[in-house]
Amino acid sequence: MVTPAPAGTGDEADAASHSVDSTSAAIEVVEAAHDLDEAVHHPDTEPDDRSALRRLYDRFSHLIHELGKFGVVGSIALVIDVAIFNLLRQAGVESLTSATASMAVAATAAFVGNRFWTWRDRERSGLRREYTLYFIFNAVGLLIALICLAISTYGLGSIWPAFTTPLAENISKQIVGGALGTTFRFWSYRNIVFRTAS
Repeated sequence: MVTPAPAGTGDEADAASHSVDSTSAAIEVVEAAHDLDEAVHHPDTEPDDRSALRRLYDRFSHLIHELGKFGVVGSIALVIDVAIFNLLRQAGVESLTSATASMAVAATAAFVGNRFWTWRDRERSGLRREYTLYFIFNAVGLLIALICLAISTYGLGSIWPAFTTPLAENISKQIVGGALGTTFRFWSYRNIVFRTAS
């Protein structure tokens, strides 16, 4: 449930809209947690247990569908990223350079998938704006993954050589950095880049 933004112009309306969206989301999560707790711990208190679970699903179905689509797009981008990263590493390109190049190509593929499939129902706010914000937030996600890779390769790797192996580099970049970066990306794309009309 999205609460309409107050009448106004400029940044004030955007800021108010985002704070209302965050507050509404927090209230929905608390209500949903209560419904789930009721359905799990007190199944006999309602004549139709399925209705509580159904209400919970109905409340979050839009988010579940978005997460599913985001996951598919992200999986395709991950395959592109891993393939290019490992090809460049085998060709002798330095690890951070390889990671930057592979993630830039994968990010472009992900932008297309997210704009035209995951959030295709969102109002268009201009390709230039969306693409610019998308790559700014993607750069932050890239930085998160690169920091994880640098800590593993150059920090821990200087102490324990096992952290400089291709397996260790992939774990630090793809799994640890990928999880942290993906969480940030989903939040920023959903709430800022492909936001609902205010």
